Amino acid sequence: MPVYLYWGEDDFAIAQAVTKLQNKVLDPNWLQFNYHQLPGDRPEMTIEWLNQAMTPVFGLGERLVWLVDANLCQHKPNADILNELERTLKVIPETSHLLLTTTKKPDGRLASTKLLRKYAVVKDFSLIPPWKTDLIAAQVQQVAQTMKLKLTPKAIELLTESVGNNTRQLWNELEKLKIYWGDNQQPLDEKAVAQLVLCSTQNSLQLAAAIKNGKMNEALGLITDLSNRNEPALKIVATLVGQFRTWTIVKLMQQSGNRDSQAIATSAGINNPNRLYFINQEIQNTSSQQLLATLPMLLELEYSLKSGGVALTVLQTKIIEMCLIFRNLNS
Repeated sequence: MPVYLYWGEDDFAIAQAVTKLQNKVLDPNWLQFNYHQLPGDRPEMTIEWLNQAMTPVFGLGERLVWLVDANLCQHKPNADILNELERTLKVIPETSHLLLTTTKKPDGRLASTKLLRKYAVVKDFSLIPPWKTDLIAAQVQQVAQTMKLKLTPKAIELLTESVGNNTRQLWNELEKLKIYWGDNQQPLDEKAVAQLVLCSTQNSLQLAAAIKNGKMNEALGLITDLSNRNEPALKIVATLVGQFRTWTIVKLMQQSGNRDSQAIATSAGINNPNRLYFINQEIQNTSSQQLLATLPMLLELEYSLKSGGVALTVLQTKIIEMCLIFRNLNS
């Protein structure tokens, strides 16, 4: 069935998938007749979306009708739209393709979502959480393979650290590196990455490590650098929450006597249990009391930011308080 539902916050990956679909089904000489892009925030556009799909193809190629930023899977549609959706999805011609994109996760309770899941190819384009560095490293390697660019493990590690979960930047940086490396058959190393990529090690994960180690001056320097790079304050906090949550769960489960790596990894949201070895290294000099003490402080930090607090000032204050927790207990 030629129906597609693409959702997630990774707008660059969605744009790539849409372009791939366009190239597959459309004849470029007949675009103005067979390609329609409609805004998805108005109910009447959903009816138009379905009607266009039933229109015969004009000329060569096939038809693609795209409902952009649709809320069909987030808000309950009226009975007329739901009936039209159910009636049309069953009889769409094989030469017509319906595409719906949204940044938000579809609400599985809605009848409209259930219908689309029944008939559509559903793809998740969620951003990888920035603290899941193993998944980001895998993404770096996958994109590099797509470009036929070999990378050394150190180069992958440096790109993971520098680019994070920014898919658009990853593709741009790898394209630049591929041009630079040319026909060289050797794997591209970290020296080339450091030369050409903005290898700013000032990222939120390193900020979490600096706080955990009680390095106040380093942590304050990192938060200033992140602020100067216009990194959203709430995104920084989300990374800190994820990292400290992972550390806390692993520490508590180990202290309780649990030695089942798979169980610990599942509880902590870690995809690769082998990563536990490195996490254990990170938290071996910290106590569960220290880690637990950071969680309510991070909650207060998030609340202050959402209440309109001055981002840099609020971040600096809470970072100092958290660094003192680790300093005091370590001493």
